[in-house]
Amino acid sequence: MLCLLLPIAGKANEIEHDISGIVDVRLSYGDTIQSYVDGGLGKFRFSPNETLSLGQLGGSLNSQWSENWSSHIVVNAYADGLENNIGFTESRLQYRDIPNEHGIRLSAAFGLIYPQISMENIATAWSSPYTLSYSTMNSWIGEEVRHLGASFTVETLGKYRQSKHDFSLTSELISSNDTTGAMLAWHGWTQSSRQSLHQQRLPITAIPAMAEGGKLAAQAPESNPFIELDNQVGGHVVAKWTWLEQGQAQVGYYDNNANTLIVKKGQYVWHTRFSHIGTKWRLPYNIDFISQFMTGSTLMTSTLGEPVVDNDFASFYSLFSKKWQRHRLTARFEDFSVTDKDSTPYDDNNEQGHSITLGYQYQIERPWFLHLEYNYLDTTRSARVYLGESVDLQEQQVQLATRYFF
Repeated sequence: MLCLLLPIAGKANEIEHDISGIVDVRLSYGDTIQSYVDGGLGKFRFSPNETLSLGQLGGSLNSQWSENWSSHIVVNAYADGLENNIGFTESRLQYRDIPNEHGIRLSAAFGLIYPQISMENIATAWSSPYTLSYSTMNSWIGEEVRHLGASFTVETLGKYRQSKHDFSLTSELISSNDTTGAMLAWHGWTQSSRQSLHQQRLPITAIPAMAEGGKLAAQAPESNPFIELDNQVGGHVVAKWTWLEQGQAQVGYYDNNANTLIVKKGQYVWHTRFSHIGTKWRLPYNIDFISQFMTGSTLMTSTLGEPVVDNDFASFYSLFSKKWQRHRLTARFEDFSVTDKDSTPYDDNNEQGHSITLGYQYQIERPWFLHLEYNYLDTTRSARVYLGESVDLQEQQVQLATRYFF
């Protein structure tokens, strides 16, 4: 993967490098149960009680190799319950053409890539400038919806037509994503600020169906989110419209095109596909508005093609954020669900929930911020009964963070 990011043009003294990063240290208190990060079914990243943690230590290296070619590498580090807590989250080689006289520009990217979906994770190292915890939709993307692949974009730029409207169409070829959907099925939607590192394995909640003699007994206790098992290539396409200084809208479709008849070393292949739509707008009084909706399905079968885990899922959020002087106030509202359609015993993935996030940010100086955030989640998840927890659960969390961008 990294060999893609070697210089391909230009002399060494002509290469331009730009380094940026984020240091996020936070104190959190949660009225919740054991976190999904620790193998439980709690929806927050951190388990109950007071926790002082390294929320994120992220670094980004952007290198301009020539007029058209550049690279982008992101490394993140965390201090929580998982092992191997420092590693790559993005690593790609990029090509961008010079627009022609009609304002048409071509670009491409190759490597470890996020699909172009999130409209809130726009700050350094895929962090969010609005909230400490991502929406449930983008928490899932950060956990297991990433891939090795190639992205190709054609844009038409409005300024060449004396217009404020830009349009783009992106097609992505995706691989190394064959287990995408496993974590969404077995712990459901979460509200996190964690991106899975390329080499990490994610703990799966122990449920009766995975015990000896159960229908899922062959499943490994951890999921490998970036593995290639079936040697098939999937795809993602997204169309965007941008109205300069006003906002943007996008619509896309993702399909990992997986062969579910394959299982290797306890890792099953999941066929996951979804549609997504989103908008980002500047409202009166300079209020930023973001809203995204995703709906799709994920399927895991036996090697004979019998459905073992068959789920539909959906997630929706709307975010409002107002920044003035050194202050920012943010409110986010969410609704999400997982619908279990299979009949596998002791593996009930049904879930319904909604969430409210309220945040206040104060800018101490240009790169340094204090952030106070409150999260409330009200969910019904049938599988919690397997762990002796309440099916209906209200979870709350308060976080105080200092974030330094460099």
